[in-house]
Amino acid sequence: MRLLLILTGICLVFMSCDSSRIFEEYRPVEHKGWHKDSVMVFSVEMTDIADSYSMYLNIRHRGDYPNSNIWLSVATLFPDGRLVTDTVELLLADPAGRWKGSGIGDLFDNQTLYMRGLKFPVAGRYRFSIKQAMRPMRLKGIHDVGMRLEKN
Repeated sequence: MRLLLILTGICLVFMSCDSSRIFEEYRPVEHKGWHKDSVMVFSVEMTDIADSYSMYLNIRHRGDYPNSNIWLSVATLFPDGRLVTDTVELLLADPAGRWKGSGIGDLFDNQTLYMRGLKFPVAGRYRFSIKQAMRPMRLKGIHDVGMRLEKN
């Protein structure tokens, strides 16, 4: 029995290794809902600027989320002080209303490709800020907001 547990643990460690991922983090949303003024900030130190990357936006939501999509405002602060903002829509459900992504119980994980072939022009610390851009002041049903960078 002990050997089986050790082998299972070793398999889980190797399965969780992801050589292309260079960054992935989640920020929890308040239980009362994601307020319009609440900004999720992710800070990444980029040293390898020769390669290209893919950036994903991750949303973890509950089954009671009232919409099939979510609009996000994404801002990138470059090490040289330049700021670039974008508005993006993520589809969380298909046209029939079935949740996309993977789910366990009443919690669904969605990972959406935001940018492919992303190049970082200068080395240094990049700050990515994500805000909800929906109409309600407090967006209910969102559990966590995340970001992932992968080397192409």
